[in-house]
Amino acid sequence: MKGIILAGGAGSRLFPLTLVASKQLQPVYDKPMVYYPLTTLLEGGVREFCLISTPQDLPRFRQLLGDGRQWGLAIEYREQAKPEGIAQAFLIAESFIGGDAVTLILGDNIFYGGDIFQRAFADFKSGATIFGYHVHDPERYGVVQFDEQGRAISIEEKPKQPKSNYAVPGLYIYDNSIVALTKAMKPSPRGELEITDVNVEYLRRGHLRVVRLNRGFAWLDAGTSSSLHEASAYVQTIEKRQGIKIGCPEEASFRRGFLTLDQLEALTARMPRCEYREYLEKEVIAEARLVVS
Repeated sequence: MKGIILAGGAGSRLFPLTLVASKQLQPVYDKPMVYYPLTTLLEGGVREFCLISTPQDLPRFRQLLGDGRQWGLAIEYREQAKPEGIAQAFLIAESFIGGDAVTLILGDNIFYGGDIFQRAFADFKSGATIFGYHVHDPERYGVVQFDEQGRAISIEEKPKQPKSNYAVPGLYIYDNSIVALTKAMKPSPRGELEITDVNVEYLRRGHLRVVRLNRGFAWLDAGTSSSLHEASAYVQTIEKRQGIKIGCPEEASFRRGFLTLDQLEALTARMPRCEYREYLEKEVIAEARLVVS
């Protein structure tokens, strides 16, 4: 399965921070925001990535992430000259997707808790899989309605009168028909290829699966100044309490077998002295002890 990270947009809700750097390059506690969606897909076993962003921001992403080889990955880049909807990403990345299934994650979405996404990737065969997350303000999102048997029966984009409290977060999994489906779509009244229209079409065909995320799962949308601060505070709290890192691609690559212990150790040794390096050094020592024992 291929992975797309959509990191475009003007980031106007984070002004004036985005005068300095793209929204997805802003810090969430101790890491750039883009590390979190990258790690989410990486933990699910995705190894080939396409990052889509604006022409002016792509050089910064390339500087940060490179071609991914340091993590045992392959990362390509595509320009989104003008933001015309989330679904536009499938047209921009058509040659990258090729004949594969694809998952798309929004670059300002942070997820934590459990292995729901990992199982969804492993279980995926065809059609589309999206997720439902209980929120108190569903009118801000795409909203999915379920019947008494828990099956999705409707999806609406930012409804004034939501039919449920289940919002659709920014991670989607599609089979290879997504490209042809997107090409056949018409832009919405606001001139965009809407991801909700994509999901509605899969639902109409009977090929949509909606997985409800449980109460122990966290979904953070770091697209505003207040939510960016809240996300940083959440990550800091979890990391200090549990002694682990959220959104650490080096560790995730090692856990998935994309890096050997020797490669992780060498990668860590090239980092400057900082808390991030100290954490990875402790992980290397702990894993080395397990190998010896």
